[in-house]
Amino acid sequence: MKTVMIVAGESSGELYGSLLAKQLRHIWPDVTVIGIGGERMRAAGVKILSGISSAFGITELLTSIKRIRESFKTAAKALATFKPEVVVLIDFPDFNFRLGAVAKRHGLKVLYYVSPQVWAWRKGRVKTMGEIADRIAVILPFEKEIYTMAGIPCEFVGHPAMEEIDETQKTEDSTDPRGIKMRESLGLSEGRPVIALLPGSRAHELKTLLPVFIELTRMVAKEFPDGKCILPLAPNIDADRFAEDIATLKREGVLIVRGDSIKCLASSDVAVVASGTATLQAALMGIPLVVVYKLSLFSYLIGKALLSVKHISLVNIIAGEEVVRELIQRRAKAENIVQELKRILNDDQYRSGMTSSMTRIRDMFSGRQPSRRVAEIIGELAGWKTSER
Repeated sequence: MKTVMIVAGESSGELYGSLLAKQLRHIWPDVTVIGIGGERMRAAGVKILSGISSAFGITELLTSIKRIRESFKTAAKALATFKPEVVVLIDFPDFNFRLGAVAKRHGLKVLYYVSPQVWAWRKGRVKTMGEIADRIAVILPFEKEIYTMAGIPCEFVGHPAMEEIDETQKTEDSTDPRGIKMRESLGLSEGRPVIALLPGSRAHELKTLLPVFIELTRMVAKEFPDGKCILPLAPNIDADRFAEDIATLKREGVLIVRGDSIKCLASSDVAVVASGTATLQAALMGIPLVVVYKLSLFSYLIGKALLSVKHISLVNIIAGEEVVRELIQRRAKAENIVQELKRILNDDQYRSGMTSSMTRIRDMFSGRQPSRRVAEIIGELAGWKTSER
């Protein structure tokens, strides 16, 4: 029996795990996929052993330690019990590095899919990756050279966000290139500016950014009287924990959508996005945006001391220059965001320059099928014959 274990620790990684699981089951219908993840992986046919247990930042991590330890014990036990032919570790390095070491002690093949940000901080982790991973599949074009120079087998497979975007666009009416029907399906009217608000999927992101977004929506109502704000909530977040803020946003006229972040972005004219995968998603779709982010002061100071990159958003990092404005910590205020929104919506030359840079970024990822390719690499590592597909 073919068995693969996929381990994802946060919302974006869990999405990639679900796309990979679908491809695995499509190519090898008899494969059993187990893992650490969430509802999207479960819906893709993965037997979930433990739920997502991600945290970010020093103080944010402390509140999740017990849950993370329980998930680790469950995952480590599963390695011994199921003995999967291949263990796929998706990002989440502090958890997955330890689990990868356990997998190697059991003599299991390890594929690391989605590299930790070794180019941003803790570059010594490149060596650790080489010790625990038989192969590495990276999703950003500049990452391959880092591992190749270290003599570690690595392949740039493309970014799964592109797959999700392409799939959404395929399911929409091809006779509706301007997305009018897509907007209507979300209850949005044609002709009014739509502002997408994406606060991230981690609890600390919602805690720090939802209050900013509440103030922002009040200012948007004054600056753009005919505008409409739409906020997609990541499927794995605990909506009850943030029920008060969500209720306030609704009272301010914000359309709250559960999931469907790609559809919400595609229906928007501009976006306000927490730094992370969603910034790249917006860029790949050509949606102008402003990046915002806030951490606890302690986490921010530690991160600032350790980071070795000039920018924090994937858009700017990939481009190697500032394509989109980044408003971090104290600058992540409603008034600053509104000023940037006004510039994007009212300055045609500024907006055009931004979207032109986004087109160049999209070209780096076009034509690739990351989930399909990663599934093929798994088959190569496991020694499954191609005739079985």
